Amino acid sequence: MNAPVCDKDAIADVQNYADSRQIAIDKVGIKSIRHPVRVADKSEGVQHTIAMFNMNVYLPHNFKGTHMSRFVEILNSDANEREISVESFEAMLREMVQRLEAESGHVEMSFPYFINKTAPVSGVQSLLDYDVTFVGEIVKGKYQLTMKVVIPVTSLCPCSKKISDYGAHNQRSHVTVAVRTNEMVWIEDVVRMVEDQASCELYGLLKRPDEKFVTERAYDNPKFVEDMVRDVAAALNADKRIDAYVVEAENFESIHNHSAYALIERDKTAS
Repeated sequence: MNAPVCDKDAIADVQNYADSRQIAIDKVGIKSIRHPVRVADKSEGVQHTIAMFNMNVYLPHNFKGTHMSRFVEILNSDANEREISVESFEAMLREMVQRLEAESGHVEMSFPYFINKTAPVSGVQSLLDYDVTFVGEIVKGKYQLTMKVVIPVTSLCPCSKKISDYGAHNQRSHVTVAVRTNEMVWIEDVVRMVEDQASCELYGLLKRPDEKFVTERAYDNPKFVEDMVRDVAAALNADKRIDAYVVEAENFESIHNHSAYALIERDKTAS
């Protein structure tokens, strides 16, 4: 006996059913899906990495659901076999909004990004990783991109240095910068802005002469968490490519069981 033939036109599309609750959903989609991407690298040209995607659209009150499979199809489409950059990220987001027939959409793409660092004295090279997130939104046809970078640095306490007969406590710090720009800003540019304002930057590999250098560098350049966010904000204020930013600093205190934290947010286009 032959198997019954399935009439695809008869398969119910439940997502398109009407919903009577009259409640719109601000974001609906898929979360935490990994996909290989290519990211523009300032020095090497292209960097291959793995990104974690969150993809969402606005769902009107009268629709029961959205088509979840289409999000995955967009990630796997031939059109997206390209270098992920500011330009191609917008194209992917617009495709998502069009295919899902939505008036607004939101995509987050988070990935580790590696920069080759050169030790300050020995010159030995090593890779250091940074957490990067592209956040793209389309609302009523208008596109907006925010790039967020987490930069680990060293901070040394000015108070500890001042009151101690010798030594001063220092700690690992994370400075998180989220920027909206009016032209291309490299990930490396944001990293350099922050590392220049830290007590000292971090390296993947250091020899003994390098350890001496970074220890003394931090001691000669003490920074409170307040100093860190203000100095980074000053650098962001001076960069005309940047329209808006949020800068956060968190010091993972070495002599306390809490972190020290500070944040500055500014929209330069509103001033």
